[in-house]
Amino acid sequence: MSQITIQCRLVANAMTYESLWKLMAERNTPLINELLHQICQHPEFPTWREKGKIPGGQIKQFCNTLKTDPRFQHQPSRFYISAIALVERISKSWLKSLQRLDFQLKAKQRWLNQLKTDEQLIQESHCSLEQIRTKASEILASLDSNSDQMRTLFILNDNTPESDSLTRTAICYLLKNYGRMPEDIEDYKKLTQRRRKVEIQIERLTEQLESRYPKGRDLTGQQWLETLNLAVATQPKNNIEAKIWQDILLTQTQDIPFPVAYETNEDLTWSKNEKGRLFVHFNGLGQYRFEIYCDQRQLNYFQRFYDDQQIKRSSKNQHSSALFTLRSGRIAWQQGTGKGQPWEIHHLTLYCTLDTRLWTAEGTEQVRQEKAIEVSQILTKMNEKGDLTQQQQKFIQRKNSTLARLDNPFPRPSQPLYSGQPHLLLGVAMGLEHPATVAIVDATTKQVIAYRSLKQLLGENYKLLNRQRQQKRELSQQRRKSQQRANPDQSGESQLGEYVDRLLAKAIVKLAESYRVGSIVLPQLREIREQLQSEIQAKAEQKIPGYIEGQKKYAKEYRVNVHQWSYGRLRDNIQAQAAKLGIVIEDGKQPLEGTPQEKARDMAIATYHHRTKTSVTQKK
Repeated sequence: MSQITIQCRLVANAMTYESLWKLMAERNTPLINELLHQICQHPEFPTWREKGKIPGGQIKQFCNTLKTDPRFQHQPSRFYISAIALVERISKSWLKSLQRLDFQLKAKQRWLNQLKTDEQLIQESHCSLEQIRTKASEILASLDSNSDQMRTLFILNDNTPESDSLTRTAICYLLKNYGRMPEDIEDYKKLTQRRRKVEIQIERLTEQLESRYPKGRDLTGQQWLETLNLAVATQPKNNIEAKIWQDILLTQTQDIPFPVAYETNEDLTWSKNEKGRLFVHFNGLGQYRFEIYCDQRQLNYFQRFYDDQQIKRSSKNQHSSALFTLRSGRIAWQQGTGKGQPWEIHHLTLYCTLDTRLWTAEGTEQVRQEKAIEVSQILTKMNEKGDLTQQQQKFIQRKNSTLARLDNPFPRPSQPLYSGQPHLLLGVAMGLEHPATVAIVDATTKQVIAYRSLKQLLGENYKLLNRQRQQKRELSQQRRKSQQRANPDQSGESQLGEYVDRLLAKAIVKLAESYRVGSIVLPQLREIREQLQSEIQAKAEQKIPGYIEGQKKYAKEYRVNVHQWSYGRLRDNIQAQAAKLGIVIEDGKQPLEGTPQEKARDMAIATYHHRTKTSVTQKK
């Protein structure tokens, strides 16, 4: 992605803040809550859940109906559009989460069916244990030693007919023993514990599926009070209802309304006052004018937004807004502290997404060509239809105008585009003691060109990392003491961690630029969590061999340090820095074993070969 997001504070008078807060908190946020509620209560929801998506236009239809409701009236049209888009994104993510939980539940249930005792297997197959073991040995010998044996056994089990009870039983025997032939007599106690562990996981997944639904934001706390009165006056029907009540009562009430998105860059109008200060006002909120307060490093971006709009106006719309550096905007309230009215406590913020390619003449030309091809393809398809309606003819006329304006690019400074070598990749391995380790690899020869450790990347700033870790330990001790004394603890992390992340991200991207790599490979967050857990367990076993309780205690104490580093924040910083240069970011699967250098190397090589294989498949 070549897009980054910057932010600034929007400054206005108290009356403007109050009006906008009431509009967002008392009109727009309740509308979003109601849309989410109607989706859950719709008769077709089970079908939507099974398909994993809501029919296109359904949420818009809900919103059009609610526009006549006095509770949601008198909002700008962009607020309604923003509410629809936000609910569509929430619903898509929510249904995807439900599908993932469904898949996990079915997998756990399938695994539970394999955890049968030897006696149960004997009864089901009507064969002796010796016969089952003999058949299992034959199956094991027939498997490819280089393949994933557990996966292969599951596939083989699915393809074996029900009538072949001996083969199915032998496969089950191998599965419950992790694809190996056990040498010792079965430990029924351990097997029972394994079954119970899976049963608990199934129960938890079932509860999550029953209770997981988007609840919106209850800014007034009304739902919390109603739930409290209900819990005091009545008994829950079952454990699921009790869990829902508990979740609502223990969840901190949201104080901030949903943001409002402006997906079109011309919805924001930029201006200056006599002192040269930048201002912005929004489509639908024309009577409100906000002054821009931002960091000096980001001022050039906002100045560019103003310049683009001024050039388009002065040329009498001979330039296309499709080449504006600004792509979209979003206004939101940031959490504040203090006493008073909410619009006095919280801060109004503008988030702007921009395309870094449009910062230079070369990048603008690249984007112009892409958009020109896209518009030309649309025009070709429309002209092929024939017998066009009046509305379609107007659409073609607008597209032709857009195509003509695209040939008149904005004046931009010249800067050569970044051109990396596709076969060179920079892999970033993440771990406990080494949050980031880099390997630059030539994937065609599988040769490592350079390694960089965390200390080498940070250089003189490495001492800041030690200082941050010391601050983390002190804060952790302070929180623990406060918890022991039942005192509230308001201590929070300083900005040092975020600063170290930015330094580290800049060093990684600068290294990638110096070697002209084609892409930077980052591990997925899910992979990182698995990596950390296995790393902690290995450390615990090495530190306290043979003492399980001691290992658990050691792992618990060590796990405190796991959450002291924000891997997601570091990943976001690397992506933002890479986007400024146009370096591609790829997701890789980080290996579970090996040194940090080996993990970074292997992840980069595997990602390259997966990319090449995918490209060949798509061409076919």
